[in-house]
Parts: sequence; C-alpha cells; structure tokens
Amino acid sequence: MNTTSAMSTPLVMLVDDEVSFVEIMTKRLKKRDLEVITAFSGKEALETLAEHHNVDVVILDVKMPGMDGIETLKKMKVAHPLIEVIMLTAHATVESAIEGMRFGAFDYLMKPCAMEELMGKVHEATRKKRNHDEKIQEAHIKEILAKRGF
Repeated sequence: MNTTSAMSTPLVMLVDDEVSFVEIMTKRLKKRDLEVITAFSGKEALETLAEHHNVDVVILDVKMPGMDGIETLKKMKVAHPLIEVIMLTAHATVESAIEGMRFGAFDYLMKPCAMEELMGKVHEATRKKRNHDEKIQEAHIKEILAKRGF
C-alpha cells in the first residue's frame, strides 16, 4: 500500500463508456507517469475498485448509459469514502457540477480539458487522499501504542 510516498506514482482509474476516449486518455496519462486502470461503466468501476484498494483518484464521466456518473460517485463514496473523484463530461451543466460536488467529487472538468489542468487536479487529489490515508494510519498507530501503555 502507498503511504505518504509523495514520489510514488499515482494510481488513477479512468471511467468512461467511450472506448476510444479511454484508450487515448490512458496513453496520454501513462506518458505523464501515471499508473492507469480503466472501466467502461459505473458497475465495472465499482467492481474494479473492490479489487484495487490503492486507487488514488478516479476520473469519472458523468454521462454513461446504465448507472451514470453521479450514481456511480454516490456508490463509490459509500464504499470508498477517501477516494478522490474528478468528474469529467462533455455535457456539463451547472446543476450536474453542483450535484457532483455535493456528493463528494473533488472537482469537475469539461471535456475536452487541457491535459495540464487534468494533471494538476490529479496530483492535488492524490495529495489529499494520501494525506488522509497517512492521518488514519497515524491514528491507528497511536491507538495501538496507547493500548500497550506507550
């Protein structure tokens, strides 16, 4: 598991129903030294997260058939409350942006977005998640030491 390692490669999950978009973005993100796993639906994203507990950031499309991005976000936050989610859509509305943020999205970007902007958000979100992970680990260590009388 990644603890603080600010130097370690962020693990990002890209979720979008457009296969060509996922393939292109995966290549572009990997070229920028990110580790990338993919899913093509909300259901597949939730199943993948259940297997990969060390995902730092999810880049999640809002408009998908079946379970849309907002519903997927809600379920992700219940099962994995510390994971950071960046909502991405070509069909942005103020309402969906507000709804995504209300349900715990880290941020919201329009497709197509500049890679530099997306990379900045991914690194910010990774730092936030890893800081939370580190604080939880420190709390567990203090609790164990207190139980042992230290």
